[in-house]
Amino acid sequence: MIAKNEVMNIIGMTCSSCAQAVEKSVSKVEGVIKASVNFATEKLNVEFDDSMTNIDDIKKAVSNAGYSAEGESNLREIMIPISGMTCSSCASNIEKAVGKLQGIEKVSVNFATEKAMVIYDTNITRISEIKQSISKAGYKALEIETGQQIDEEKNRREKEVKTLWKKFILSAVFSVPLLYVAMGHLMGIPLPNVIEPMMNPLNFALIQMFLTIPIVIAGNKFYSVGLKSLYRRSPNMDSLIAIGTGAAVIYGVFAVVQIYNGNHDYAKELYFETAGVIITLILLGKYLESVTKGKTSEAIKKLMGLAPKTATVIHGDQEVIIRIEEVEVGDIILVKPGEKIPVDGIIIEGYTSIDESMLTGESMPVEKTIGDKVIGASINKNGSVKFKANKVGKDTALAQIIKLVEDAQGSKAPIAKLADVISGYFVPVVIVIAILAGLAWFISGQSVIFSLTIFIAILVIACPCALGLATPTAIMVGTGKGAEYGVLIKGGGPLETAHKIKTVVFDKTGTITEGKPKVTDIVTSGNISEESLLQFAASAEKGSEHPLVEAIVKESEKKNVEILKVSKFNAIPGFGIEVEIDGNQILLGNKKLMVERNIEITLQEESDALANEGKTPMFIAINNNLEGIIAVADVTKESSALAIKKLHEMGIKVAMITGDNKRTAEAIAKQVGIDIILAEVLPQDKANEVKKLQSNGNVVAMVGDGINDAPALAQADVGMAIGSGTDVAMESADIVLMKSDLLDVVTAIQLSKKTIRNIKQNLFWAFAYNTAGIPVAAGLLYIFGGPRLNPMIAAAAMAFSSVSVLLNALRLKKFKPAIKG
Repeated sequence: MIAKNEVMNIIGMTCSSCAQAVEKSVSKVEGVIKASVNFATEKLNVEFDDSMTNIDDIKKAVSNAGYSAEGESNLREIMIPISGMTCSSCASNIEKAVGKLQGIEKVSVNFATEKAMVIYDTNITRISEIKQSISKAGYKALEIETGQQIDEEKNRREKEVKTLWKKFILSAVFSVPLLYVAMGHLMGIPLPNVIEPMMNPLNFALIQMFLTIPIVIAGNKFYSVGLKSLYRRSPNMDSLIAIGTGAAVIYGVFAVVQIYNGNHDYAKELYFETAGVIITLILLGKYLESVTKGKTSEAIKKLMGLAPKTATVIHGDQEVIIRIEEVEVGDIILVKPGEKIPVDGIIIEGYTSIDESMLTGESMPVEKTIGDKVIGASINKNGSVKFKANKVGKDTALAQIIKLVEDAQGSKAPIAKLADVISGYFVPVVIVIAILAGLAWFISGQSVIFSLTIFIAILVIACPCALGLATPTAIMVGTGKGAEYGVLIKGGGPLETAHKIKTVVFDKTGTITEGKPKVTDIVTSGNISEESLLQFAASAEKGSEHPLVEAIVKESEKKNVEILKVSKFNAIPGFGIEVEIDGNQILLGNKKLMVERNIEITLQEESDALANEGKTPMFIAINNNLEGIIAVADVTKESSALAIKKLHEMGIKVAMITGDNKRTAEAIAKQVGIDIILAEVLPQDKANEVKKLQSNGNVVAMVGDGINDAPALAQADVGMAIGSGTDVAMESADIVLMKSDLLDVVTAIQLSKKTIRNIKQNLFWAFAYNTAGIPVAAGLLYIFGGPRLNPMIAAAAMAFSSVSVLLNALRLKKFKPAIKG
């Protein structure tokens, strides 16, 4: 068996039941092992036996379910300057040569600009192969200009948003005069005589019908998708909208026919405005939903953008700058201070410190020497090194993190919408009741018109408008309120899930802590003042880019300490530095440096105490005597302890995940009150740790700020990114905390709980209004001598249920975070 994985974009889904319909249809294809549809990202992740089925069969299954599928775009556009062309036929020759390669989507050579524009599939061919084909044709390919990645999905989303907006505007333009004509005379607003219902009932009816037609056309997708779903026995929200508005329109047309035949009483029973207003409101909701949909693909692109575009490769005695795509395993690469490491490899020459925070999230640069590994996309701080590439392309650590993000996002189950679950049973039950009630009255001897009125009254009173508004209105108000307090919630999914959170996992660096080292303690032997010790240390290290040193220099600037002149300077890799200031021999570095120079550690107890608190002690010796210690640490944020205390009060467990050693992690955990400590966790294992916490059914939130947190943020049920963190973390997260304040984690959960309570209230009342009216609409009161329910009253009940739902949702505007220090 040859198992193959493919990711496809699904077009046409409107709710989670659509996702279930696609899953069912694809799962039935012979050879499909597993099919998973993510409604939020509109992607199908399918695993299948390559020998039994193919992509075309899977696309056909998606089409049979009423939707369409497109493969993930791996197309890339590049511009290749070419030398050696002498006429337009040369351009034609190059086009033919490149066009013969597999994976070439389009090639166009401009003789005037001497450039070739090539669109190719990155999975099938490489730039080096394209350049080689140009060389074989007798020309020279120069430095490549990379264009923008082609993003068909983004274009499709933007087009969808624009289309929905246009449809909403169109329906709104016709709904306003429709409401005026239908309801104006009932509210004392005069109508022109030509459409006055008492004087010209037919004109009154016809103008409403003509105003409704464009609105129905604007909402045509509700009918095409809703009725198709109904036909396939998997009704969704579109089915409810189609039935409700369709019933009102059909009844309206029936009334127009009756008026035309002289029965002017039907001028009081026109319900075109009901259909028009429902369609307009739902189109607005769909537009807002489309605008706020997750931007997961952008997170992947930001990750891809981290890697440098070029690499300096050593060829013999020459330094050659080549595209990163052309780096091969075994190449010797030179990286100068301040440059990014292009690919993964092992250092063969030089010594430096490398800032890996973009990938690991840890703020302290790591010292590297011969034999140490380097990670692509990390930043070389202060030394030139040569390293041998051992992982390129899809094998690099960065590429693996990208894959982890994609996998975590693909495996996330579609969010079950409560309204869709209700509608799945509600719609068929209402239709059956309407048909049975209509037939029962007809069999009992009532007229066709009476029976039809009963049938339509049931459908109108059971109109899904309130059900359709129950969830999105509360989510709109909830997310808006969140934004007001600096909590950006990406749509209704995360807002729904956050109220179930049982465990919150915090990344340490930059989340619980500040992410920037600071001087925390200055300890002296008693022979020198704290200010003098700081003065010697800052003077010795002035100009260094090491973050621990930067912390000392910043502390001296803060205290306005004068910097002394250094006469001799000697860096001791892996230990520290040796300098001469005013004739004094100064040693500044770690404990190993003191032991190496046989300097007695007189402050051992103080040093151990500082280390146990998670601080890094820097030893300062003057003229071979230890004179003091300056401790540097990544300190906790002021709000961290309070936020964790509030989470505990809400019955939520708190975990901390970090790549730091256990002692440092325990010190930080003790300060802020962490329940679960996950220390020495590698970047690629963070998502697995989250998965372990989820294994016993816990709903887990992950709070982080680094790129390495992206897979864990995607794996968690709710990912929360700190606003001061990386763009990729923010794109991968479901919720972004703009103020970088951990108290906003509490705010997000509180807001979720309030919103979900509001949604459940809305759904209850919407459902109650609909179901309570059905027996009355079916003629229950008429049986006992009471009145028959006029569809106008049914429409009024439906409208009242919608208004009550909206008013209840607006109560969320009073939400305030319950945070008290």
